[in-house]
Amino acid sequence: MDRIKYFQIPFFAVVMGLSGLAIAYQKAHHIFAFPKFIYECLLFLSSILFLVILYFYAKKAVLFFEEVIKDFFHPIRINFFAAFSISLLLLSIAFYSYYPIISIPLWYFGTLLHLFMTFYVVSFWIRHNFEITHTNPVWFIPIVGNVLVPVIGVDLLPKEVSLYFFSVGIFFWILLSTIIFYRVIFHHQMAQKFIPTLFIFIAPPAVGFISYIKILNSFDFTANILLSIALFFAILLFFMGKSFLNLKFFISWWAFTFPLDAIAIAFMVAFQITHNTIYAIFGVGFLAIATVVIGYVSFQTVKNILYKEICIEE
Repeated sequence: MDRIKYFQIPFFAVVMGLSGLAIAYQKAHHIFAFPKFIYECLLFLSSILFLVILYFYAKKAVLFFEEVIKDFFHPIRINFFAAFSISLLLLSIAFYSYYPIISIPLWYFGTLLHLFMTFYVVSFWIRHNFEITHTNPVWFIPIVGNVLVPVIGVDLLPKEVSLYFFSVGIFFWILLSTIIFYRVIFHHQMAQKFIPTLFIFIAPPAVGFISYIKILNSFDFTANILLSIALFFAILLFFMGKSFLNLKFFISWWAFTFPLDAIAIAFMVAFQITHNTIYAIFGVGFLAIATVVIGYVSFQTVKNILYKEICIEE
């Protein structure tokens, strides 16, 4: 019962990582004829895990509602609530070409929920006093979801709706990047459990590139800028590899995963449009890295669950 009390909202990042990988393998199946069963297995697994995580967090809400309220008003944990709506959006994308009857309701519900979370979280930031050390890349989570909306939103609603979500996401990405870089460079190092969240820097430009292509269907100068920024952060973080060695396991390790999925998809989309071999190499390369990383993080997650080192009081 105590472990339910400390069940963490960041568990939805597991769904983000696995559903993102499912989408990446779906794209690889369409472009490079990768086996379809890999995508189907990952889609099934991420869907089941979404329901399991939702069940346990709902159980926590029933039994320990005050803990959920504390999370919802916590300066850092509040941002993870948007991982729930992002999980819905990613599952809707993963199901879209496979089973649209599931995908479309998930997209509408995820979009409306994320719209609420964006307004709530931004107003929360404005209404409360924060220290600069409260900021970290987790703050991107309520924003990244906005640039996910157009991926299938352009097919479901007028283009102006997708442009709205894209514009909001890009605006706050630029704004928060400045603030978080200032915090990272000029203040004390982040707590160890937040070091993996540096990988989140890859996600906004990578997902922004995918959405930009979906909205305008044009690989132009702006698209190149977004893809290049995503690649810069990916190389930078691999260059800083020593910083990620010997980290104690936290559920925040799942922050490594979705950004790697996103940049792999972005390069495969770039190859699909341009047929430039270098994009194919980057796309398959990042897909391989994402697969290895997610496999390792999954192993560590299962091991720590079995050893009862997750869902304990901090």
